[in-house]
Amino acid sequence: MKRDYKRRFIIWMPAVLFFCSVAGMAAAREIDGFADWYGDYVYPMIVGILSRICGVLSVSVVEIGLYLLIIAGIWHIVSHIRQIKKILWTLACCVSVLLFLYVFNCGINYSRTPFSTVAGLEIRESSQEELYSLCSYLTDQVAGAYEELERRENSAAEDGSSGTNWPSLILGEDPLTWKEAWQLGEAGVKAMEKLGEIYPSLSGFYPRPKPVGVSWILSVQQLSGIYSPFTAEANFNRQMTPYNIPHTICHELSHLKGFMREDEANFIGYLACIFADSLEYRYSGYLMGWIYATNALYEENPEAYFELAGRLPDRVNRALTANNRFWDQYEGKIAEAATQANDTYLKMNNQEEGVKSYGRVVDLMLAYYRFSL
Repeated sequence: MKRDYKRRFIIWMPAVLFFCSVAGMAAAREIDGFADWYGDYVYPMIVGILSRICGVLSVSVVEIGLYLLIIAGIWHIVSHIRQIKKILWTLACCVSVLLFLYVFNCGINYSRTPFSTVAGLEIRESSQEELYSLCSYLTDQVAGAYEELERRENSAAEDGSSGTNWPSLILGEDPLTWKEAWQLGEAGVKAMEKLGEIYPSLSGFYPRPKPVGVSWILSVQQLSGIYSPFTAEANFNRQMTPYNIPHTICHELSHLKGFMREDEANFIGYLACIFADSLEYRYSGYLMGWIYATNALYEENPEAYFELAGRLPDRVNRALTANNRFWDQYEGKIAEAATQANDTYLKMNNQEEGVKSYGRVVDLMLAYYRFSL
């Protein structure tokens, strides 16, 4: 009898997990306060345990898992090529388990109270003058951080110091080595911990972010980083132009605190960087903020955009050009398909403008800029 119950449970397991996943998403969207309660009390425990376990390894667990899953899937199909029902049942099990992990480690949080509300920021329409003022401020901050980094770089060269060479790395155009990327990730944890002292909703444990071993997987999808709900890991693209990396690290780490909206993760990453003790992180935060804000300004006033771009140091503009070249080489059908898939994913999770929601970070930056004046 016990074997019969066990057999029935195994047979019905995909359906049970699928039902639980649908129920979880429905509760998050339809029951007031459920997503906030889950994000404040249940989600931190799950992610805390899972991220500590996966954090034992220095490599991306989800990346290794992906390769193993592909190999196991091919082996299973070849081994049971004539057993179509078994292949379909195994596929159903895999999909239901992944869906369950996604919903309870990620999906529910899309319905929680936005970070802008938690932070007390007023989001409203802004004038072109306000946008220009923000862009001008960011231009000055980027130039100031760059000059300080360059002074440090020149001083280290004169002294023959063998200490950190982050300044030259952050200011450079070449991809980071695995060791350099790994070391840079440690400062990202400190940056998020410091921001957590200002905003309690961001406080607590952070695992060290991990560079993806085969970063081409992200590059070809036009992705700078990715949060894995299956392993509670923050992963980033090591091959992209270095100034992107600190901001990307903080962006992905913010997801581990349950803030899943991309515009808010970009904004949290911006705040974490500009408040960081690390000058390299501050430079990255201000430069990424400059890119978001001036892109919006360009649509309204191209002349103002070029005037501000001309105020940046030449080396900064060269890095921006190198970044464009890097992503341009991955343009193609795969990138288009990945963008379309991402657009659909965002819309399914209450980000109705899809990939355009990435631009809303400018509204958040403007709100914070007004708040801090």
